[in-house]
Amino acid sequence: MAYTVHQAKTHFSRLLKEAEAGQEVVVMRGSKPVARIVAIDLPVPQPDDTDILSKRRLAGMFRGQITWDEDAFDPISDEELREWGMDYLADAPLVKPEAERQSSSNPE
Repeated sequence: MAYTVHQAKTHFSRLLKEAEAGQEVVVMRGSKPVARIVAIDLPVPQPDDTDILSKRRLAGMFRGQITWDEDAFDPISDEELREWGMDYLADAPLVKPEAERQSSSNPE
């Protein structure tokens, strides 16, 4: 089937469906054919095709293989901050929790 450029832009989704169905879709500029829209035949991944399957991520793939210490999420000391090169955090003033800031700014 042949379509003008304007028709192709307006009904592009429909043209893609026609191409997927195996029909020949031609885009014309005036009376001159300038493009053909065709479906792409993608290879179906086979179970033994490790290149395609290795790129796929699987949820829970590392379940039970990752461990951490109980203190992994504990706050670290100023000395440890300095050892990790974060002196600016160790020397920064502490910020009060939101509840304390509101109570000190609104004495009742």
